[in-house]
Amino acid sequence: MDNRKKICVIDGQGGGIGSTIIKKLKARFEESVEVLALGTNAIATAQMLKARANRGASGPNAVVQTVKKADIIIGPVGIIMPQAMMGEVTPAMAEAVCTADAKKILLPLSQENLEIVGVSGLPLPQLVDELLDRHLCFLS
Repeated sequence: MDNRKKICVIDGQGGGIGSTIIKKLKARFEESVEVLALGTNAIATAQMLKARANRGASGPNAVVQTVKKADIIIGPVGIIMPQAMMGEVTPAMAEAVCTADAKKILLPLSQENLEIVGVSGLPLPQLVDELLDRHLCFLS
């Protein structure tokens, strides 16, 4: 039985955010964690698989079913907002992420009509470094 932590990385559109997250996760933790790439579309999933995710799946049902088994969910804040990412996040996906038992670590990347007060506006690579250093340090 595989006792590694299951980390779901969710992204959409071109998969660039998820790819960045996965590359840094794999560089830091190698195979001590299982990284599952969940794309809102096939292009995003393919890009995250190229970044060395262990497995991947695409679409609303894949997200809804897989987050139930996750220990940690990582993605941009839009993954908890129905219709975010130009409509790629369905209401069922957003609800599944929000109600999953997994710890959720969300990157405060801009979404239409949303401002998060107190956010520093760091570039993506620095946000991912902070995610690893402050929020996943217990995995080391």
